[in-house]
Amino acid sequence: MPPFASGLLVLTAPLPALPRRAAGLVAAAAGLVAGPLYVHLQPGLRLGGPATGPAAPPAGPALLRALAALYTAAATRRGLDLRVLLGPGRRLARQPRVLLAAAAEVPGPPEPVQLGLQRLAAAVYGCPPSLPALLLGEDTAGDPEGDPEQDPEATLPEFLDVAVGGTFDRLHGAHRLLLSACCLLARRRLLAGVADGELLRHKVLPELIEPYELRAAKLREFLEDVKPSLCYDIVPLADPFGPSVTDPDLQCLVVSEETRRGGEAVNRKRLENGLPELALYEIQLMKDPEHSQNEEEKISSSSLRQRLLGTLLQPPRRDPALPLRPYVIGLTGGTGSGKTSMAKLLGQLGAFVIDADKLGHAVYAPDGLAYEPVVAAFGAEILNKDGTINRKVLGAKVFGNQEQLKRLTDIVWPKIAQMVKERVREADAQGKAVCVLDAAVLLEAGWQDMVHEVWTAIIPEEEAVRRIVARDGLTEEAARRRLQSQMTNRQRVEQSQVVLCSLWEPEITRQQVHKAWDLLQQRLSPEPGP
Repeated sequence: MPPFASGLLVLTAPLPALPRRAAGLVAAAAGLVAGPLYVHLQPGLRLGGPATGPAAPPAGPALLRALAALYTAAATRRGLDLRVLLGPGRRLARQPRVLLAAAAEVPGPPEPVQLGLQRLAAAVYGCPPSLPALLLGEDTAGDPEGDPEQDPEATLPEFLDVAVGGTFDRLHGAHRLLLSACCLLARRRLLAGVADGELLRHKVLPELIEPYELRAAKLREFLEDVKPSLCYDIVPLADPFGPSVTDPDLQCLVVSEETRRGGEAVNRKRLENGLPELALYEIQLMKDPEHSQNEEEKISSSSLRQRLLGTLLQPPRRDPALPLRPYVIGLTGGTGSGKTSMAKLLGQLGAFVIDADKLGHAVYAPDGLAYEPVVAAFGAEILNKDGTINRKVLGAKVFGNQEQLKRLTDIVWPKIAQMVKERVREADAQGKAVCVLDAAVLLEAGWQDMVHEVWTAIIPEEEAVRRIVARDGLTEEAARRRLQSQMTNRQRVEQSQVVLCSLWEPEITRQQVHKAWDLLQQRLSPEPGP
């Protein structure tokens, strides 16, 4: 873990040099700072000289190229919260704990430079004057002076009020570049629309999208850090247009290559509403240097959500009454989610798998734990001639009747739980370290009290319907009814430590399960001694 929780990196080299040096600078700083890592750009400033120096760089293409290089470099350092500052004006949201500069930019003895860093941070950002100040070595490649064809004096157009829209889930480098461009273009106000509600429905892994309130709060903190002089109007978007088609003060809409058509649609709506068209300023997409085979080539929130699959999303349950060994994973998921295949993979990796569905059949058998109480509750008419319970007749009695269904589950679920506990004891006797309870009704039955972690398999509804129709021969309507009678993916995810998804090829599912298993083994490994 890097030693400092946050830091301020001051860069004084010419802007055209930055794209070639960004990767080395960010890598060196990331080794010291967990995040956020603030970056102050002031080309030509002599840190070891007088307190004053050249002003901040002009808002032009050269600055945008430097920003793109820095945010692309940060994308390879997962978890690094990079914020390139575009204007002073108030204290930063997270107080820097260390001050940094590139050693290559400040020849001479380090002491005057360190003092200059401390003076600048105190004067511009209100930092305590005694913060530690360090000089970074860096890996450089190519010509440190950059591309001579770049014109550092070129400037961007200016607009009073600028608009932008997006999901802004887990604010990544492409978001940060897009928002930084907005800040450079705007002189007075930035209207940021944040997609919510139905607009999220067809996103990849929508269950893992952060709540609107959290996304809006992170967005505001970033923007107010980056350029505090602007007014920020952050609003939820329930449709693709929002206030961009009704706000008469807007002058510019910032788009990416893939959202330009949406910008053109906004302008058509504005004309219909008697408003002038907006200038469309297009930002190029940022390529993801680490995308895998099933991820997008661009840096995107959907890829980041895919990388969360198999990881620990919230801490495991801490229940003193639950023995630590064997460690019990409760694996759940809706019909068609691929849960059973995942349970088999975990069994191959060494887990002791308990199939709750098989136990559910066993409790209804004439020698089963639930046989007598179920017959007593629902009558002899549910019995076949051989004395076994006719599950179809019993199902007809409870189908669509919540009171009768609860009456049945109140009998059956505790009996299955009793059998699960017996099977866990068997696993312990066999020396198994991990049990997997494969149970579709894990959460509905309240069995999470028997497990250390809940793992949930999810699949989009349309794919689940397709699988149910193909596997069970149901109509599409019947398949949807079955899904709608179950807990939703989002409800399951909210109560889960780990989420898995079988939407892609079987090999991708296998990789997720192996990843989840390997991370579990790390969690179960004893902490190394001092």
